[in-house]
Amino acid sequence: MVKIIGIVGSPRKGGNTSYLVETALKSAEAAGADTEIINLGSSEIDPCVACDICKATGECAIYDDMLEITEKLIKSEGIIIGSPVYFGSVTSQLKILIDRSRPLRGSFKLKNKVCGAIAVGGARNGGQESTISVIHNFLLIHDAIIVGDGAPLAHYGGTGVGGPKGDTEKDEIGIETSKNLGKRVTELAMRLKWINNSNQGINWKILLIFEKNI
Repeated sequence: MVKIIGIVGSPRKGGNTSYLVETALKSAEAAGADTEIINLGSSEIDPCVACDICKATGECAIYDDMLEITEKLIKSEGIIIGSPVYFGSVTSQLKILIDRSRPLRGSFKLKNKVCGAIAVGGARNGGQESTISVIHNFLLIHDAIIVGDGAPLAHYGGTGVGGPKGDTEKDEIGIETSKNLGKRVTELAMRLKWINNSNQGINWKILLIFEKNI
């Protein structure tokens, strides 16, 4: 089993972004993953102060909820990050997490983790792709593996439309792309884990049977 972490970058609890991240995680569970969700709106995370202590020690000098979040990301095999669109980009809550991930970048602790992105805009063409691009850039700099929502749509990731709470629950495209993203992240994470285990002695025939079945 692989562990998939969902990060909700919205300051609003139980909102549209949260719904689609939860939808993706339920799809990940159906595909065989163990999941956990992190709501940044409920987390205490201070901004990076550019003290550079992490460059010397490999650890952040600020002691807040980011320490626990960091440990969970390190132990995961996959990460799904969601954000509402704020002026064509991610929220300040998510940007703080991105900036505070600098200690992880020093030793590439997110390398080869399978990751995907979800964005919710106020309109169908409401900045979802530019917001997802910010998340993708963050993940690329960490040397993570990025996937989209996969077939049959195979776009940038989960793309929802919503304003008031509950809007994304009626957004068929947002739901479908988020489900597909959760499944895609899980399938690839499972394959990579099996390949890694095979290098430690697992029979390649078992791996081939597993890949054929998924």
